[in-house]
Amino acid sequence: MLRYLTAGESHGPSLVGIVEGMPAGVPLTPGDIDEHLARRWLGFGRGGRAKVEQDQVQVLGGVRFSHTMGSPVALLLPNAAYEKDRAGWPETMAVGGTGEGVEPVTLPRPGHADLAGAQKYGFDRPPRGPDVRPVIDRSSARETAMRVACCSVARQMLRALGVEVGSHVVRLGGVGSDDPEAWAERRDALLADGGARALYAEADTSPVRMLDADLSDAAVEHVKATKKAGDTLGGVYEVVATGVPVGLGSYAQGDRRLGGRLAGAVLSIQAQKAVEVGDGWRAGRRPGSEVHDPITRDGDRWSRETNHAGGVEGGISNGMPIVVRGTMKPIPTLIKPLGTADLETGEAQPTRYERSDVTSVPAASTVAEAVVAWEIAVALVERYGGDTFEALRERVEADRARGL
Repeated sequence: MLRYLTAGESHGPSLVGIVEGMPAGVPLTPGDIDEHLARRWLGFGRGGRAKVEQDQVQVLGGVRFSHTMGSPVALLLPNAAYEKDRAGWPETMAVGGTGEGVEPVTLPRPGHADLAGAQKYGFDRPPRGPDVRPVIDRSSARETAMRVACCSVARQMLRALGVEVGSHVVRLGGVGSDDPEAWAERRDALLADGGARALYAEADTSPVRMLDADLSDAAVEHVKATKKAGDTLGGVYEVVATGVPVGLGSYAQGDRRLGGRLAGAVLSIQAQKAVEVGDGWRAGRRPGSEVHDPITRDGDRWSRETNHAGGVEGGISNGMPIVVRGTMKPIPTLIKPLGTADLETGEAQPTRYERSDVTSVPAASTVAEAVVAWEIAVALVERYGGDTFEALRERVEADRARGL
């Protein structure tokens, strides 16, 4: 069983991660993880923190001589903002002491976890409040840095098995399209050329991770105009996994269906509000003859003429590329503040501004890559097992040799 945990706060000293259940012998170096940590900072419209953090992982356990050992992989990501930001974070986020002299945050921000989290954990009232700072710092999307690091361990296992995961942005606010046919030709050409790795490499060359140069330029101007207006933008991205074996997931129980697990993983990312697999919403607007994928056979190889199902049928991977799209809401921290009420006095006030981005959709697409890769890795280990990577690879290759 594969699992991971993250710990730490946005402005605490570090983020910490533990990856458990990774087979022994998976090729892994800190640079393999740092590649995707750097990609998480991509995207026009990011805020000031991108200039502060370096995000180079420290591997503290579970790896020897550039291979996993089968023991838990321990990861550490120092938060540069803790020391470099000159905002008093060592005092504000101190482990010891009483907090005397530290100004509490009593204005919950609309659209964030601030109010619901404070009510849940008692930070809206004495003795722990009113102060929503604990909610702000743990619910922050800064946590996704360690999530990307943990998932990148599994991603290296997939890569060694010929499975790649990539993404691109298809809509940024009002710029882009919701129709996969608008980008399918370019996407499929990249997939045919080099799989999902070629897809993400191409997307990374755009400041907003779009495949179309004209749309990319228009999106950049859209972000500039939105920032000037004091507002924020959401958007839509597409994640594609190639080389996925047939048979991951199951129809036998609902919680084992691969589509549901992929959807849950994407929605677990901060600020993600919708997800679809394959044709998704379009499937509900079309007749069955335009939705289902005709089956073909060439010798012992099965395939589909199309991929409307997004690589998942009946909760099981079918050997076609897995396609998942996620929708991120606009970041709720606005330069022009929305209304809120003070936790202490109940007085209506404009909310306070916490440093933020105009949009993080390009970054969210790389985080979605990570969690999709993780779920595929979990399902793969469930199907093939093995305490060593060599045993796992032999079983996967044996299935591929017989056409799966």
